[in-house]
Amino acid sequence: MENKVVLVKVQRFGKVLSGMVMPALGVFVAWGLITALFIPTGWLPNEHLAALVGPILTYLLPILIGYTGGYNVHGQRGGMIGALATMGVVIGSNVTMLSGAMIMGPLAAWILKKVDAYLDGKFKAGFEMLISNFSMGIVGGIITLGGYLMVQPVITAILTFLSGGVNWAIAHGVLPLLAVFVAPAQVLFLNNAINHGIMGPLGMEQVTHFGKSILFLVDSNCGPSVGTLLAICLFGKGMAKKTAPTAALIAGVGGIGEVYFPFILMKPILVFATMGGIATSLTCFQMFGGGTVATPSPGSFFALLMLTPKGAMAGNLIGFFAGMAVSFLIGSFLLKLDKSPDEEIIENYELNDTDKNESNLSTNNVVSNKKINKIVVACDAGMGSSAMGASVLKTSLRKAMVDAEVTNSSIENIPPDVDLVVTHRQLLSRAKELNKNNNMQFMEITNFIEAKQYIDIVEHVKKSKE
Repeated sequence: MENKVVLVKVQRFGKVLSGMVMPALGVFVAWGLITALFIPTGWLPNEHLAALVGPILTYLLPILIGYTGGYNVHGQRGGMIGALATMGVVIGSNVTMLSGAMIMGPLAAWILKKVDAYLDGKFKAGFEMLISNFSMGIVGGIITLGGYLMVQPVITAILTFLSGGVNWAIAHGVLPLLAVFVAPAQVLFLNNAINHGIMGPLGMEQVTHFGKSILFLVDSNCGPSVGTLLAICLFGKGMAKKTAPTAALIAGVGGIGEVYFPFILMKPILVFATMGGIATSLTCFQMFGGGTVATPSPGSFFALLMLTPKGAMAGNLIGFFAGMAVSFLIGSFLLKLDKSPDEEIIENYELNDTDKNESNLSTNNVVSNKKINKIVVACDAGMGSSAMGASVLKTSLRKAMVDAEVTNSSIENIPPDVDLVVTHRQLLSRAKELNKNNNMQFMEITNFIEAKQYIDIVEHVKKSKE
């Protein structure tokens, strides 16, 4: 139980970090494409157009992150003061202040939220706009000055130290050791936190000096996970073998890495296959000059190619396919050693007949026979895997002639009027904790794309309407 609580807290912290970056991923991609094309070493060098690169990186991206971080804490007012406070650490800095924005945006919004709560109801009607504007102005001005004078030097020193550590790790060939930590963290749904909260800011700092960074490919390189899935396609058993081809296609082409996680959670030993693949990819990226100009998001093979700068294409291709090959070989070896019967392989995919319908139902002191009209499929980011899950559930409900509204969302943004939340087993505790005061039911699954996962859910929804 204690380990589960710790995991939930880590996941929530990771979500806070990634939640500031993910809404702006399209902007990051746009910047990456402009950089890859028009800088002096790009595919189409153009001095006039390359003038966009620096200001977008230095000002726009940190301000967008600061605004989003503030907005997530205190709505539009939080977003505005978050953007303002971010300028305090951006101006005059000689490093890219994405990390600074992740600190100043939420912090400023939190302080303003406390001030707004304190001032609420203390002034006569008619003064609301005056108080609102001046409270933000005064608080924002103080925080911005504090950020400029005190916070910026500290963050600059930390980032300089971390960047130096990364450069040392690359120079001494030890960066592939990150695979030992990254591979297990991915399947615990910490991939977005690693990718956007840690590697992204450090990678951006490297881009300013070297024009590319392999840190963007530590997590978002889908080659190793696709290789593991291909091994399951050939040497797996039961439902895992049947669903792995679809998962491999979605992970490699669509870039939705979450579809790979259930296969590893079902057979944890396969994490060593992915671990070996990640280490191999990183080694090849280092040896052959790989790297991208921004985070490939989603982490598809084609996104990787689009964000590859001139001179790094060969290194990226070698690293991608080498990692895929190694993870495939290790995964195949581990699966050939497996002597367990099919029933053991698929027990996490299908419940025993005696346990069906109500076995994975969970509530927050809610009557389980409540009529269900609105369903949300929730995942960590609220985009890839939950969107696919919602589509599969809609199809299953339609085939069963059951009428219910189905949408998808992130764990943090589940609407309060939802009747039933469907989420992955690893995210269930977090979903219940965040919505403990809401009148909703929860049902867990272990694979978002496997239709059989939704049989119990369809039956439960159908029963609720009888």
